[in-house]
Amino acid sequence: MIFERRAAMKTLLADRPNNLFVVPGLGSCTWDTFAAGDDDRNFYLWGAMGGAAMIGLGLALAKPNIRVAVVTGDGEMLMGMGSLATIAVQKPKNLSVVVFDNGHYGETGMQASHTQGGVDLVNVAKSCGFDRVLDVADDAGLQELAGLLGTYEGTLFARVPIVADDPPRALPEKDGVVIKDRVRRAAAAIG
Repeated sequence: MIFERRAAMKTLLADRPNNLFVVPGLGSCTWDTFAAGDDDRNFYLWGAMGGAAMIGLGLALAKPNIRVAVVTGDGEMLMGMGSLATIAVQKPKNLSVVVFDNGHYGETGMQASHTQGGVDLVNVAKSCGFDRVLDVADDAGLQELAGLLGTYEGTLFARVPIVADDPPRALPEKDGVVIKDRVRRAAAAIG
């Protein structure tokens, strides 16, 4: 099954626990997270291609009492693939990495990405040593993933195949200081 990306994001965040923070990759994943509902626990990225997983790791290590879900695209994950190895070595118990894989570099013109050419991010995550790795194949698997984001104790990697489309953009706050400050306040409120 190939999911519509905005609907998939909405499913992942529908019953979001209070302590779940989301670091969406730049571009489509940020717009989809915002479209699912703006929240102080969303750490939107602008101009940080390849950095979502490492920002998520930093947040997870700094605040072990919160849950962190990085949701990014295959292009960004390919650009920051070394971050998977670093995350697996660091082994935070509160970090999940979800890759929306459409087989394209959506932010630069929809050129075919390396996942379309055979690079298997699921096996890359397994090889790096993630505790749990999922290749989401149906609605039940997407629902399971949504639940795991708030409960799984260990490093989790999931690939969600999505349609290569371009829904209307929903643009969140762009000021990095405002975004950082509101995430810090939300994290401090949890403890």
